Amino acid sequence: MIVDPGDSAARVDPNSALHDFELDQFQLDAIDAIERGESVLVAAPTGSGKTVIAHHAIARAISRGGKAFYTTPIKALSNQKFHDLIALHGSSSVGLLTGDSAVNGDAPIVVMTTEVLRNMIYGQSPALEGLQCVVLDEVHYLQDAYRGPVWEEVIVHLPVDVRLVCLSATVSNAPELTEWISTARGPTATVLETRRPVELVNLYLVGDRQSETPLLIPALVDGQANVEGDRFDADIQPRGSQRRRSRWYTPRRFEVVEFLRERRLLPMMYFIFSRAGCDEAVTSCLSAGLRFTTSAERQHIRDIVAAHVAALSESDLTVLGYHQWLSGLEAGIAAHHAGMVPPFKEAVEACFLQGLVRVVFATETLSLGINMPARSVVVEKLTKFTGEQHEFLSAGQYTQLTGRAGRRGIDTEGTAVVLWSPFVPFGQVAGLAASRHFKLTSVFRPTYNMAANLVHRYPAQQAHHLLNLSFAQFQSDKEIVRLEAKLERNEAELRRTEAEATCHLGDIASYVAIATNRSQETGGAADAVLGDIILSLRPGDVVQLPGHRRDAPAVVLTVAKRKGKSVRIRVVTNHDRVRTLSADEFTETPEVIARLSLPVPFAPDDRGFQKDVGAELRLYLRNRDAHTNSVGRSPRRDGHKGRRSPNRQIQSSNRALHPVSACPDIAMHLRAARLVERQTTEVNALRQNIRGRSESLARRFDKVLQLLEAWGYLSGWSLTAKGNQLVKIFHESDLLIVESLEAGLFDGLDGASMAGLASCFTYEHRSSRDQGEPWIPSQDIRDRIRQIARLGSEINIDERRAGVPRTRPPDPGFAAIAYRWAAGEDLEPILRNEELSGGDFVRNTRILIDLLRQIALAAGNPQTARVARRAASNLFRGVVAASAVPSANRPGARDGAPSDVSGFAT
Repeated sequence: MIVDPGDSAARVDPNSALHDFELDQFQLDAIDAIERGESVLVAAPTGSGKTVIAHHAIARAISRGGKAFYTTPIKALSNQKFHDLIALHGSSSVGLLTGDSAVNGDAPIVVMTTEVLRNMIYGQSPALEGLQCVVLDEVHYLQDAYRGPVWEEVIVHLPVDVRLVCLSATVSNAPELTEWISTARGPTATVLETRRPVELVNLYLVGDRQSETPLLIPALVDGQANVEGDRFDADIQPRGSQRRRSRWYTPRRFEVVEFLRERRLLPMMYFIFSRAGCDEAVTSCLSAGLRFTTSAERQHIRDIVAAHVAALSESDLTVLGYHQWLSGLEAGIAAHHAGMVPPFKEAVEACFLQGLVRVVFATETLSLGINMPARSVVVEKLTKFTGEQHEFLSAGQYTQLTGRAGRRGIDTEGTAVVLWSPFVPFGQVAGLAASRHFKLTSVFRPTYNMAANLVHRYPAQQAHHLLNLSFAQFQSDKEIVRLEAKLERNEAELRRTEAEATCHLGDIASYVAIATNRSQETGGAADAVLGDIILSLRPGDVVQLPGHRRDAPAVVLTVAKRKGKSVRIRVVTNHDRVRTLSADEFTETPEVIARLSLPVPFAPDDRGFQKDVGAELRLYLRNRDAHTNSVGRSPRRDGHKGRRSPNRQIQSSNRALHPVSACPDIAMHLRAARLVERQTTEVNALRQNIRGRSESLARRFDKVLQLLEAWGYLSGWSLTAKGNQLVKIFHESDLLIVESLEAGLFDGLDGASMAGLASCFTYEHRSSRDQGEPWIPSQDIRDRIRQIARLGSEINIDERRAGVPRTRPPDPGFAAIAYRWAAGEDLEPILRNEELSGGDFVRNTRILIDLLRQIALAAGNPQTARVARRAASNLFRGVVAASAVPSANRPGARDGAPSDVSGFAT
């Protein structure tokens, strides 16, 4: 690269060693902005060459005698960028800091995870001196619910003279993000590129029982849904149906691989949103006899693997399933997911990049940034389980997955293949492939540690100002306008519905009340009214079933009235029971309390569909109860303008039919009356949302400050001794950890017990299955965990009162494992009877090491600090240490020793 420090119009030399292709216009535009001394946001598809822009900015900073940092969201991506930059600048000029690795940290170019940079800023690290440029790779990650706020903290708090190079996937609101960065930091250019360097072809693959091979059609024709695809929806069968088999089916995994191999579409990435599914896919391919390697290639694979697993013992390899994993790898087939230890994943990546592995079955974690392009990408399902429910992929997630398809300079086009599913209409597949709307939304909020660091570093006025510079506040102020417009529309719709609920013959509310308060006095009139009311219910209505306390509430599946018979309603309860009730079984009208969106396709007779509805109901009830607990019991709604509550006692001396019963539009009035309740709830929620957004982040920050002051962390705008401890704890349970330190719960422990106790803050059981009562190494540790839980409950009470997010309770599920590993036990007996995978073990242990190092810095008791450091050191061995080394035998790596700056991103 040729850059004249005095020439602001300097261009990249087309023959630069930093790239081997002619630069695109968007790259030249971004480089021009950097040469003008501006920050830049580059939003472009995966594989388009955004990294060239980052390399130019880094070289420019170094040529001017400054430093440059390259930040990434995950350790694997940091390792990859570390190697790339060494190839360009030499090992002496490039360092790596990822929380568990510190390599040449004083180098002029340092690659790090974003958390490490955030912690450097708050700690006022001397490493920031001379910093001219920071590359924020995958900056769209700022909408990640857990770690996203770190990006905003970095952008807001970095010295304003540091220039940013923000690299993002294509997002539809990139100009908004740029406008915010310009507001917070100064001139920032937006550079957008929507064209992929390799054209993407979206295909749809359907198994056909009447053909020996699956059918493959384009998902889009001229940018629109392929009309041929609609025929595959006609034969969709509900899950668990006992009716005749459909002609169409989802092709088996090995069939898909073989089918695409015959069409020369390997190498491929095959995305399956299940670790077990990835492993099973490899096994099924091997069982089907698929092999893609020569003898020489298999030897090359073994050599690569040997270099990556050299630090692991034979017993470690056995418990990690090494031999089964290697057999797939030697056949050119591999899995890649978070359940694998890093040396295994890195070996897969190396083999794939060298063309030795032709098929990788991966979870969505592989879609983030790692340079592993393929000729084709298969997306098995467009839904994934979030832990509570199945959700459709967003357009952004789909684009991130399919971005791997097409190798620049090798392929003329990349291929994305979505498989037929009995639960997803073709139109939905085509709509996702065609969508170009990927809006980036902030999830930023003040935390306890953030508040303590702001108090520590800034005067009160400046701290509030910095919070108001966040992207969350920037979006919030603009969003109020949109919400106000929506409120106006909803209020108008509510007025129209109220008009429809008004009958010229009488009061709808009193008509409903006859059935609600059915008695001997009302007789047959009530039965007729009640039948009309039940008949007005619609599928998806959540109803409170009077007289069925155990089953209430329930979701309406179907409502029917046969000639000469009473109205019948079929519902699913929150216990997955299906009940069919007639109007005769009701003593009062069922109350509609909400409406749920039912799964697609609508199959009320299918047991699987019914269970999905029951699951949606349970999720709604949990959310409702959580909201009720956080805001207190909601006041009873007593009706709306011009109407009396349907549940109000109304006495009627008239034994004849209610006059409203003669209205020909009675069904419309009843439906409207029910709709009024839902619309009123929505309008009230909008009003609350607007009030919440009008309450700035600075006010939310004040709530956090008030809670901290009540717990003794602040005295006015000054930190107490506890507050100074809080500054050093970067963790979601920061306040609870410091309270536990202050209560002496970490004092007087040995290293293994310290590790076991601290793990209850870092581990979170995520399986839907109950893990049962975990084994705790000693009664002392058990007692301390109980005391931590009580402290957490006390904090939660004040958090609810203050209206701030609650600290999660401690989870002792990893305590025994952490204790045994810190005590020196081998990996094999520890994991032998555990459901925990090797990858999960390593990840949880590394996060635990990070926390222990923070505890060592924050602890007021010197002995506790020494034990915490010893515990961290004892944990950093074997497979954990091997997973931290950036590459085998790399010079300058301090044996993968943990860095001095905390901040894991795994």
